[in-house]
Amino acid sequence: MTGKLAVVFGGSGFVGRNVVRELARRGWRVRVAVRRPHHAGYLRTMGVVGQIQLKQCNVRHRPSVEEALVGADAVVNLVGILYQSGSQRFDTVQAGGAATVARAAAEAGIQTFVHMSAIGADPESESLYARTKGEAERAVKEAMPLATIIRPSIIFGVEDEFFNKFASMAGLSPALPLIGGGKTKFQPVYVDDVADAICETLTRPEAAGRIYEIGGPRVYTFRELMELMLSEIGQRRLLVPVPFPLASLIGLGGEVAGWAPFIEPPLTRDQVKMLKHDNVVSAEGDAGTLADLGVEPHTVESILPSYMVRYRRYGQFAENAA
Repeated sequence: MTGKLAVVFGGSGFVGRNVVRELARRGWRVRVAVRRPHHAGYLRTMGVVGQIQLKQCNVRHRPSVEEALVGADAVVNLVGILYQSGSQRFDTVQAGGAATVARAAAEAGIQTFVHMSAIGADPESESLYARTKGEAERAVKEAMPLATIIRPSIIFGVEDEFFNKFASMAGLSPALPLIGGGKTKFQPVYVDDVADAICETLTRPEAAGRIYEIGGPRVYTFRELMELMLSEIGQRRLLVPVPFPLASLIGLGGEVAGWAPFIEPPLTRDQVKMLKHDNVVSAEGDAGTLADLGVEPHTVESILPSYMVRYRRYGQFAENAA
């Protein structure tokens, strides 16, 4: 594949930087389309000189998308947000942005297109996040029927916004909330495995037009994940069940707090809606899996200690026991 050009939209994000690194390792030339390229200079060091280039682009601005696609052999769309803030809205970024990129790619004659969605994506969902993810899938398929859709469960890794968030909370609070009692099920997948899967679809003809639901080797409840995280950081914290109605009120407070610049809401009402549904790979349907792409998933237990250590009282010298 040496010499072919892959354009990655959202390449400076958590998943994106891992995809860029893996593409470079596999010999692709990579153009990273991001809103603020001056904040993404570190990506250039992931390849040899000249292999990775940065391009200013906003998926809400069609001309910038078209410019980013010039000369592309493949496109990977990773653009997504976990909560709304300012001009970053679910409908314009996740649904509208995906539609813009897919239509522009189709008109440019690009044949290989990979779109990252999420397990639970559904145009009829009560959650705005899941609904716009579903609308994005539909728009991508309408523009490019042979596009590959990747639906991961919750993604973990050094820079994740799941274990890191709750480990930080554990450092400030004597208790952690278990939304809905902590019974929601997840199938966490390691970010490097997601990157491998995405890169594999670019070179496998059988991946064209398919949907892949990808998760790790084990399913956990939310409570089990919190217990595992607390064990790794050597902390004892109360795990307090919070009914969904009360959680929605807390989410409303989080949204109000999120109106302030540079403050990430700890919880939103939309996230509470998502927590009412399990987030695991479906046992039904014909969706592909990591195994179909030749990727052997890492366990949470094998990776979590490598980056939870910084939350222990004495870091790497602390005893790992809670």
